[in-house]
Amino acid sequence: MEPEVLSSSLRGGTISHPEGAFPGMTDAPPVWDPQQYSRFEAERDRAALDLLLRLPGDLDPREIWDLGCGAGQHAALLKRRHPAAVVHGLDSSVDMLARARALTADIDWRQGDIADWRPEVPADLILANASLHWLPDHPALFRRLAAGLASGGVMAIQMPMAHETRHHTLMRAVAAEGRWADALSEVGTIAPLLTPEACFDVLAECCEEIDIWATTYLHALTGADAVLEWMKGTALRPVLGALDDPAMRAAFLSALGARLREAFPPRLDGVTLLPFPRLFLTARRR
Repeated sequence: MEPEVLSSSLRGGTISHPEGAFPGMTDAPPVWDPQQYSRFEAERDRAALDLLLRLPGDLDPREIWDLGCGAGQHAALLKRRHPAAVVHGLDSSVDMLARARALTADIDWRQGDIADWRPEVPADLILANASLHWLPDHPALFRRLAAGLASGGVMAIQMPMAHETRHHTLMRAVAAEGRWADALSEVGTIAPLLTPEACFDVLAECCEEIDIWATTYLHALTGADAVLEWMKGTALRPVLGALDDPAMRAAFLSALGARLREAFPPRLDGVTLLPFPRLFLTARRR
């Protein structure tokens, strides 16, 4: 089984970022914007809640980690569900963690990179909702996460299957076409995920009760340029971060917005429909 490559270059071919970082993402605007990300919070939250519903009913965790916890709502939910557990929330974004710390939940919030994460105490539950798709080499990543579980511990993962979607395809095409193409030629985007069968093979090395499934959500988005606004919250971060010139950034967004409006025209009632597939998995350490 070949290691997964983190990302495809916007111009074509593949590039590998072994440290899990995209060119243009660190220190370059725009950083994670909690307000932009939460604009479609109900739609983004649906997958996390569906994942949490599939946790084993007999799981009574003492150590819980939410990797890529964002604004902290899911870590807080787990703390309410398991009040005796020690709950940790890890995220790389200072702004997201500031929102998380504003919650009244008794949670250990930490700034850090999932690529460097190792638990001090074996975890009984590792939640990674819409975070691992940014990282490279998923076979090695899954093995490392499983190694951080206590015996009987569970990992629960949800990842967007975004690479093949129409809106991501258009983003890569527009990035390669315009006067911004040189600036974006080495910017990484989300790679295709491992197949469910490949995920199962890796997890089966040390886990049981493996459950893997995929769901396509049909999001009914509202507002002007709804799909573009959706992408600004996540997928466009590394792309826009690499465009230092505000005029070039605005021109790129205008060109992409036009292509997206053509591909996803609003209905007469103003709703824009966006199909969005996601991969889910849960597995229990032997």
